[in-house]
Amino acid sequence: MAKDVIKEKVSEAIQAILPVVAIVLILSVTIVPMPTHVVMVFLYSCIMLMIGMVFFTIGAEQAMGPMGQHVGTRITQTRKLWLILAVGLLLGFMITVSEPDLQVLANQVQSIPNRVLIFSVSGGVALFLLAALLRMVLGIPLQRLLVFFYVIAFILAYFAPPDFLAVAFDSGGATTGPMTVPFIMAFGIGVSTLRGANRSSQDSFGLISLCSIGPIIAVLILSLIFKPEDATFTPIEIPRVLHSLQLGGMFLMEMPDQIHEITQSVLPIAVFFLIFQVVLLRLERKPLLRIIHGIVCTFIGLVLFLTGANVGFIPAGFDLGAILATMPPPLNSVIIPIGMLIGYFIVKAEPAVYVLMKQVEDITSGAISGQALLRSLCIGVAVSIGLAMVRVLTGLPLLYLLVPGYALALLLSFVVPPVFTAIAFDSGGVASGPMTATFLLPFAMGACMTVGGNVVTDAFGVVTMVAMTPLVTIQLLGVMYMWKARRTPETQTRQNTLEDFGDYDIIEL
Repeated sequence: MAKDVIKEKVSEAIQAILPVVAIVLILSVTIVPMPTHVVMVFLYSCIMLMIGMVFFTIGAEQAMGPMGQHVGTRITQTRKLWLILAVGLLLGFMITVSEPDLQVLANQVQSIPNRVLIFSVSGGVALFLLAALLRMVLGIPLQRLLVFFYVIAFILAYFAPPDFLAVAFDSGGATTGPMTVPFIMAFGIGVSTLRGANRSSQDSFGLISLCSIGPIIAVLILSLIFKPEDATFTPIEIPRVLHSLQLGGMFLMEMPDQIHEITQSVLPIAVFFLIFQVVLLRLERKPLLRIIHGIVCTFIGLVLFLTGANVGFIPAGFDLGAILATMPPPLNSVIIPIGMLIGYFIVKAEPAVYVLMKQVEDITSGAISGQALLRSLCIGVAVSIGLAMVRVLTGLPLLYLLVPGYALALLLSFVVPPVFTAIAFDSGGVASGPMTATFLLPFAMGACMTVGGNVVTDAFGVVTMVAMTPLVTIQLLGVMYMWKARRTPETQTRQNTLEDFGDYDIIEL
């Protein structure tokens, strides 16, 4: 059984990374003359990413998901609302401080000190996880809260300095990464039983969507009281590699930093769970050992994944964007379709996407297939990267895209079944993970610096664009299936496991 699981995870990792490798290699021998040492480091990084994904996905299934669900279920059994909210607030802050995606983004935002940005974002997530838990307890429709909080976010955005705007919206996507998604989604499943089995499936979605709004509002409020530092962005370079030992040395030099960061990420959650185990949970030996094994796998996976991403993916993405943008206008507009192609495939390499796919299939008993969800995510991310590249080339203000995009997404939320809205807004945060922060953002930064744009206002914003478009594409998927169900007589009477998700008939995806 263990061999079958490993084989499955290896297959998923290869399918996720291989398309990106193929695109970069084809570009490097055709229209983008990338230095040989950059390509070699990129290829070695891809190997580390694949191995890291295997370890991480196994660890997430064995540890992060079960830990969140055990904690959520156990505190719900106490029937003490104050305890549920207090634990949610603590976990929201701890899990966000330890989110690797946020660390990557903070390192690239040179105008705001890392600690200021990380603590502001973590506080926002904690408060909005609290709001999400109250929503579940009180039975408030998700659509109403989404409309209310996004209206507040855009009002604040109107008054925010331009240098803060893109960073604020990018923060919303960066917080929902490989640490946050498995834990918070599973925690929500545990807590959702408070309203009974007939509502638990519906309520278990929507936590990620609300937790993504918190950082946006928190950083926008920060922008009104904090004066950012002046920062000069310098090109990202890879040292020249002369032989294989030197190449291996680059990764070994980066690994201690990643071990330190991931230890800070994983240790607080592990310690919290062990204390919870001793005080309240008291799991038997076998499931406890399985969770400990999963924590170790998660740690190893994240160290390998982020080492490969930082050493090879950030510089390769920067070089690729910079070289494509050196073409004279209008030839440099080729960066738009190439960016869309990379965006379509790179979302498949996001570790948290597979966690969400499995969660959706499990909770809906397969009525919504993970592959349908993945295809919608790929299309959404491709569109978002195309729009982001238009911004890089033209300097189009970010709000010109965000306002109509979110307005459409919120309008669709009143049309489609609630489950599609909850999954769509959760998926937006999941799609904007470490691959976006370590490849697509540097890709945009390289292009922006080459065309002489403002990196802070024109290149940043990629993460939030990636987080926004799946909100529309997945809800459009819901519209399509509603239309299909009404036109197909044999499906109109099928309610199966999705009866609890709303007033609409849903057919199997």
